[in-house]
Amino acid sequence: MKVFNQIVKILSFLVITFNLSFAGEDPAKTAPFSTEVDAIGTGAMTFLEIGIGARAMGMGGAFVAVANDASATYWNPAGIVWADNVQIEVNHNSWFLDASFDFMSGVIPLPDLNSSIALSVTTIGFGEQPVRTVDRPKGTGESYDARDFSVGFTWATALTDRFSFGISAKFLSSRIWHETANAFALDFGIFYSTAIEGLRLGFSMANFGSSVQYIGRDLDSTIDPDKKVENFDRVPAEYKTDPYPLPILFRAGISYELNLGDFGSALFAADLLHPSHAPEGINLGLEYGFLNMFFIRTGYQNLLDNTSINGLTLGAGIDYYNQNSGFGVRFDYSWADWGVLENAQRFSVGLVF
Repeated sequence: MKVFNQIVKILSFLVITFNLSFAGEDPAKTAPFSTEVDAIGTGAMTFLEIGIGARAMGMGGAFVAVANDASATYWNPAGIVWADNVQIEVNHNSWFLDASFDFMSGVIPLPDLNSSIALSVTTIGFGEQPVRTVDRPKGTGESYDARDFSVGFTWATALTDRFSFGISAKFLSSRIWHETANAFALDFGIFYSTAIEGLRLGFSMANFGSSVQYIGRDLDSTIDPDKKVENFDRVPAEYKTDPYPLPILFRAGISYELNLGDFGSALFAADLLHPSHAPEGINLGLEYGFLNMFFIRTGYQNLLDNTSINGLTLGAGIDYYNQNSGFGVRFDYSWADWGVLENAQRFSVGLVF
């Protein structure tokens, strides 16, 4: 009962913190008329919102207060400092419209400094497509492709044996044929293991950085500024694209791991989400482990967000670690329901040295 009361108090604290962190007035709520307007579709480089790691996504993306593997570079930079060994994780999933989404992260502990560092790479893109125009709808004979990627460096330090802080610096790039856009962003995170055994808190803010504006040779053209004037119909011109903000995301999470003795262990997690351009939501996750090796997971994404089409998630994994050699390997799989878009499946492989 004491543990339950503490969890209720901490959840209440998280909700208050969550609200105060974004206490600015929402015009949609204060307008003198009814409106359902939101900012969906107004951000750039939205691939940064795609969840990383089959384990995390099997738990519905409720991972900010769990984040204890190499995928923590995405969920909560402060989590990498609790890795005792060098870790590498590779994640792949076939995204919608035949896009390929990949992620790789490596964590190196620095025990003498009570710190860890990590390098991560995220990329999404699709193969070449034929260039079509109004005049040549069957194709011009040319082809184009598109790709976004992020390269990040993460540093985290343990200020006490329970509390850590982390920061990631990221270079972001997006390309559509000959048009490119670059940006820089920072992620911040804190991780706290409470005095209650198994109870942890996590907070993170992701993608705080510069705006995104595309430039490239395909924006160069010629125009006729005045059709009434002859011999003045091919004036060089450049189309200017508007800058768009990155999708900032604030997360506040709680997790509780329960030791079931001979029956294994159970991990419960919940994240409160506040995106900069979409309604707030809640991610819920559950992981059951047996023999500290076999795991099954389930979760639910974006609870209370009426604009979301994704929800139920399922997953499973095998985690083997040899204490004598210090080598471990982990295989994880997750499935997520995406409504009319059917589903998304992820595969992750992790190595521990």
